Amino acid sequence: MARPIALVTGASSGIGERIALRLASSGHDLVLVARRGDELARVAGLATAVGAASEIIVADLSQAADVAKVEGRILDADRPIEILVNNAGYGRFGKLTELDGAGEANEIAVNVVAVTLLSRAALVAMASRKRGAILNVSSLASFLPFPGFTTYAATKAYIRSFTLALHEEAKPFGVKVTCVAPGFTPTGFQERGGLSPTSGVPGLLLTSADMVARIALEALRDGRALVVPGWLNALSARFLGLMPSGLQRRIGAIGSRFPR
Repeated sequence: MARPIALVTGASSGIGERIALRLASSGHDLVLVARRGDELARVAGLATAVGAASEIIVADLSQAADVAKVEGRILDADRPIEILVNNAGYGRFGKLTELDGAGEANEIAVNVVAVTLLSRAALVAMASRKRGAILNVSSLASFLPFPGFTTYAATKAYIRSFTLALHEEAKPFGVKVTCVAPGFTPTGFQERGGLSPTSGVPGLLLTSADMVARIALEALRDGRALVVPGWLNALSARFLGLMPSGLQRRIGAIGSRFPR
């Protein structure tokens, strides 16, 4: 019997790598997507060690042609994708006036456009089979207007809202859709955004990539719409959602002052 296939974007490191390897260990073959082919080959080697076959797609999801390439793989009916994980994403720290427009457009393309199009392709393919699952990675930052991380927080808020709505749209087709909103998780993400690995965030708020991967996949299996890994992060998200917007803005401004 053929092993089910999971496609993971941003699979070359961090949360994406840990999700991919957990899926490999649970009996899935993989389609690994990221910009860095050498790192994808490394992750594929780790997956092979636990019995999983891996297909590598080197793609920059800020580019429409590369997004279309991944869409095509998702829509391939002869090699159906059972789980899509939209993990690829990045953020840039700084005032909007200090950041170049092209970089902001690329961030939106990866965090919003690619997630939307790949989720759509997956649901189209999965709906006809009446099965499948989609996991989209948002952020605890999605619960706040976040000065200094303005575009990133806004794109992650989009992912959270989009995924919660898609969760309901997918129900009649038997497709599970889950949003995971991690707090600060030290990975290569921080360095790319111009931050230090922990950025002065208190240890109680930090989560590991493997912890996030485990909790996210458990929530997806259980059909939950939203999960925030870490009890203190989950409590924070609950309180932030109840706060008036003015207080949310002030808290976001305080958060942006953490040392880099």
